[in-house]
Amino acid sequence: MKAHKLHMFSLPFSAHPVLKMSCIILLIIFVLLPPSLIRAATLTVKDKRGEAVKIETPVKRAIIHVNYELIPALGIWDRVVGVGNTAFTNDLVRATKPGTQNIPIVGEINAISVEQVVSLKADLLITWTYNIEELRFIEQKGKIKVVAFYPENLGEFYEMLRTMGAIFEKEQESSATIERMEEIFSLIRKKAVNISNANKRSVLWLGSKSTVVIGKNEPINDIVLMAGGWNPAAVINQNSAEVSVEQIILWNPDVIFITGHATYSAKDILNNPQWKHVRAVREGRVYKAPQWSTWSPRLAPVALWMAGRIYPERYRDVNQERIIDDFFRAVFHIPYARVMKIEN
Repeated sequence: MKAHKLHMFSLPFSAHPVLKMSCIILLIIFVLLPPSLIRAATLTVKDKRGEAVKIETPVKRAIIHVNYELIPALGIWDRVVGVGNTAFTNDLVRATKPGTQNIPIVGEINAISVEQVVSLKADLLITWTYNIEELRFIEQKGKIKVVAFYPENLGEFYEMLRTMGAIFEKEQESSATIERMEEIFSLIRKKAVNISNANKRSVLWLGSKSTVVIGKNEPINDIVLMAGGWNPAAVINQNSAEVSVEQIILWNPDVIFITGHATYSAKDILNNPQWKHVRAVREGRVYKAPQWSTWSPRLAPVALWMAGRIYPERYRDVNQERIIDDFFRAVFHIPYARVMKIEN
């Protein structure tokens, strides 16, 4: 690069005027070009499997098996040729992309159709680390690049978002999304700044079954800590695990959240005699979350919703609806009311 600079700027004063002007024009074009156009065409991504995946950019045909809530945030619907089947029931997807059902399905959350992947002639498959051997088979059989994600904390989620931005040359959009998320997180951190250890409330997040709890390696655990609470199930050094009701009674959480995708409700817990000795049940502090993915920028509104229920006395002056609507307009380019209409 230094040699190029030396030749470019050491033209003799007597050089032909046309040659000098051409060099100046080329220099101006080089300086003004966006980085996405002057960087190398091959991007190397290290995914959650530890695989170094070389991707030719820009990716024009992608299968988004999971993480489809990042599609509207990055503005890449025109690059998507296949999705997982759960995309069709996702409220955000339906609100931002009417007619999503016309996009080919490549499988369910825990199963991908190799034949369908091959038929779509895509450049890239984005999925999660559900079956490493099957992903290798898809790479070999389909001759397609595969990038597998599985964010276990907020930092890894941001890394995934930045990687997706780089893959689709949407770095500006990914950075702007993180900035908007951090605005909400900054508010939550500010509200939790003076909570003493003695006054921190214990928070349990239940999964698809009422005895499945979120452990240490999940973004929700970071959110609980950020809000000024603590997760008794963080002693489990994995993303989730099934425990006994007796163990939950021993933990005796102050607040219980239920994942939005669960088939049971808060009333099912509140009315269950097995749970009557749990403090959260006695005090009526059991809440079912919206059906929002925590592998999405919507993790920030989820965090605000959670924090306001863990410490309601600290959020009386916060207009959550306005903040969430501003967030949806900035990140997903739709009003929150449009998603609420589909939710209801």
